[in-house]
Amino acid sequence: MKTPLPTPTISLIAGLLLAPLAALHGADRTLIDLASAKAVTTDASVAAANGMQVRTGHSVSWPGVSWTGNWDLTAFARVEVRVRNSGANQVTVHCRVDSGAERNLTDRVTLEPGQTDTINVTLTRAGGSDLGGKLFGMRGYPAAPGGKNTIDPKTVTRLLLFVAKPDSDHEFVVTSICGDGDYQPPTAWVTDADPFLPFIDTFGQYKHKDWPGKVHSTAELQQRRESEAQELAAQPGPDGWDRYGGWATGPHLPPTGFFRVEKYQGNWWLVDPDGNLFFSHGVDCVGWPDATPIEERANWFEDFPGTKPENKRFFAHGYALKGHYAGRTVESFSFAGTNLLRKYGAGWHAAYAETVHKRIRSWGLNTIANWSDPSFGLMRRTPYTDTIDSHKAKTIEGGEGYWSKFPDVFDPDFADTVRREMAGKKDESAGDPWCLGYFCDNEMSWGADTSLAVAALKSPPEQAAKRVFVADLQAKYGDIGKLNAAWNTQHASWSGLLESKAAPDKTGARADLTAFNKKTSETYFRIVRDAIKTVAPNQLYLGCRFAWVNDLAAIAAGKYCDVVSYNLYRHSLDGFRYPGADKPLIVGEFHFGALDRGMFHTGLVPVESQAARAAAYRGYVEGALRHPQFVGVHWFQWKDEPVTGRVYDEENYQIGFLDVVDTPYGETVEATRAVGAELYRLRLRSNEKRGAVSEQAIKAQQ
Repeated sequence: MKTPLPTPTISLIAGLLLAPLAALHGADRTLIDLASAKAVTTDASVAAANGMQVRTGHSVSWPGVSWTGNWDLTAFARVEVRVRNSGANQVTVHCRVDSGAERNLTDRVTLEPGQTDTINVTLTRAGGSDLGGKLFGMRGYPAAPGGKNTIDPKTVTRLLLFVAKPDSDHEFVVTSICGDGDYQPPTAWVTDADPFLPFIDTFGQYKHKDWPGKVHSTAELQQRRESEAQELAAQPGPDGWDRYGGWATGPHLPPTGFFRVEKYQGNWWLVDPDGNLFFSHGVDCVGWPDATPIEERANWFEDFPGTKPENKRFFAHGYALKGHYAGRTVESFSFAGTNLLRKYGAGWHAAYAETVHKRIRSWGLNTIANWSDPSFGLMRRTPYTDTIDSHKAKTIEGGEGYWSKFPDVFDPDFADTVRREMAGKKDESAGDPWCLGYFCDNEMSWGADTSLAVAALKSPPEQAAKRVFVADLQAKYGDIGKLNAAWNTQHASWSGLLESKAAPDKTGARADLTAFNKKTSETYFRIVRDAIKTVAPNQLYLGCRFAWVNDLAAIAAGKYCDVVSYNLYRHSLDGFRYPGADKPLIVGEFHFGALDRGMFHTGLVPVESQAARAAAYRGYVEGALRHPQFVGVHWFQWKDEPVTGRVYDEENYQIGFLDVVDTPYGETVEATRAVGAELYRLRLRSNEKRGAVSEQAIKAQQ
């Protein structure tokens, strides 16, 4: 994501000492000599500390440090920054790489106190022509993979490290800033395609390049079905698993007939209905054939399959939240769906469903995770998760959010909405032993630990959350003058506070704001917990899949959820710390993507190739297995997004286990099989190794 940064306020600038460019292509890939380089600071100070210690304030939006220069990073795949949190509170450190005034790339890492990790900024290159704006509605483009967020690596002019919009001071130590990885051009880049349009073939693939796994005919597609069937028969799945994918040959605990959580030998585990230890190794969006908009794009598609009568079922009308089609319902078409018909024939859904379950088991997976087609889980062949949401409930009008504003949990409409959602599960997943449990909502707008309280105060007087907050303040202070003295405000009366939409200065109001944030968070989780347990008392409440969260909300989740869930798009789970009490955790989403198989965008965590993606997958899952609290990880998602973007938000990420023609990515599949084969032995051994791992981590941070 492109992150703007204001012009620095210079408090320290006394010249730069940058690594010679010649050295960058040898063994020394150092970009900045931290021991002697001088930095420009913005609401920050620096000091020598086995690298560079950076202390940031919170009086500006982006406090941090920067260096200017003239780097040629053409040979590198990414900029790598090694950083340690030397402060007392969690910090997210961003690194931005600038190429001139208009182009930049940013990545970040979130660190708990004492944790060391790496920021990897993939150097996504600017391509040639963007066809004069003729291409639209995608996050990444063939002429410029990664869309607008690209740079010219030959002319990198500035490197920045900063904290985004902090509420408090932070400090961290930067131990190295280097170029890393050998750059390899993506296969999807336009070179000599003339004419360029159409650029999507009849299978929904990029037309102008070839790569391993690309399909060229329906006969080839059907032949792959036969060869994969033989492969799945030869490799049916890991030895020693029970019918649910639990550890049949491992320790046995009392069965309850449903999934539960239990601590065993120092690690949290799921326990399956038969009483066997279970680690949820799963994948999201199983069975959903994503559609792409076709309006205004008639000349993009070669031999468009939508003209054939048998493919009419794969047309749809979808609402676009973001991008070129934002706010509209647009006609769309699923190339992935029509490819399933071509591959599996008239009864494709049943044949494909059979293949799905065989694949999951063969690949060492054991969970159909969030947002999957319910029919696959209800076949009761593979354990699954279910989900409900509150998006139809009233929201806090004074709030903000990427997907939507936060619901007003004090309005009766919220509880009614969640209860209706769960009531719809009574004859489906509720009471089904194959259903692990329920998520509710996704990547909500929790903001900072005062955000929900401030949002309530900025809302109209009839907002239920605001009325509850003002009543709480009146009960505490009694007289409005006492509130004014504490908050440094000038409200004439309590009704005047109710009518006001001004946000208070947090200096005096902070204690009251955080108290209401805590109350709002706990009310949310309590109401959802009660709704789920009323309908499905024997199944797990799996939380809300945190993406952006403050400690107050995370701790509130632990009070009411059976398992606390996070969507953690990062390279590793090593060092992840849950801020509350000892609770089981689950990853609802993670992924890696590359640009070497005809796709235009890597997704949220880029890597250089499919081989690198497989290695990253294995490292991520093994990190979860080492962590005593994680009981599962779920990859997002089953199939690549459409190469020309999905309807909802233009995403066109290379993040699938399968491509648009239903061909598995062999490197990733082999990684899942390797992890699956050792899943339970690695998990059980992790408790024995934790002492050694912790010792190594301490040494690495010194």
